[in-house]
Amino acid sequence: MDTQTRHALKQDSFVQATATSLSWLEEHRATVIRTSIVVVVLVGLFFAGLVLYNHRSERAQLLFGQAMDIYTTPLAQPGQPAEPGVKTYASAAERAKAAYPLFEQVANQYGWFAVGANARYLAGMAALDMGQSSTGEEELKKAAASHDANVASLARLALAGIDHQTGRDAEAIQLYQQLIAKPTTVVPASLAKLQLAALYESTRPEEAKKLYAEIKDQDKGTAAGQIAAQKLQGAVAVPQQ
Repeated sequence: MDTQTRHALKQDSFVQATATSLSWLEEHRATVIRTSIVVVVLVGLFFAGLVLYNHRSERAQLLFGQAMDIYTTPLAQPGQPAEPGVKTYASAAERAKAAYPLFEQVANQYGWFAVGANARYLAGMAALDMGQSSTGEEELKKAAASHDANVASLARLALAGIDHQTGRDAEAIQLYQQLIAKPTTVVPASLAKLQLAALYESTRPEEAKKLYAEIKDQDKGTAAGQIAAQKLQGAVAVPQQ
């Protein structure tokens, strides 16, 4: 078969395939149009959603940054004149009162973002700084249920401290044990063990001593290990038999 013949056959095949495709499109025109419209709408919605997501993310970051700027503002030092142009607060309670509404707004409006989870935890801490213990505890309980494991562990650690301070040691122990079983980057098991051992010191000194020994052996060279070693040298008193 010569080159000209092969070329002609290819042309015929192409023409036939094109005609078949056009015929199919003609028969299914309505379906093709509907499908095309759906695809265009879905693509449009996707990009519109992406733009909205980015806009809300930027807004959340902005508000959270404003709240953090307030919450980390230096406190005025008694007897020292304030520096010109430098914002200060007279007390931690006053500073927390200014930051709390912004933390609360970010947590309520942008809870699915990482800054929203962080804001919920910090809203709880700010409420505690303001002396509003019940509000702080409520905020921290919400943060403890966060999808962000680090935020949830920080909230549980704070809640355990509140429980211990208010005489609810059974609840505090349970929280510490949960943190030991499921450590996170920000709340490693050694930190939870130190807190639990400190709680045990006055009521179950032998348990405290056992935990300190555990930390000392397992966390050598770390701050937790050094603290545990110091405790074992005499800070944990064991009752005489």
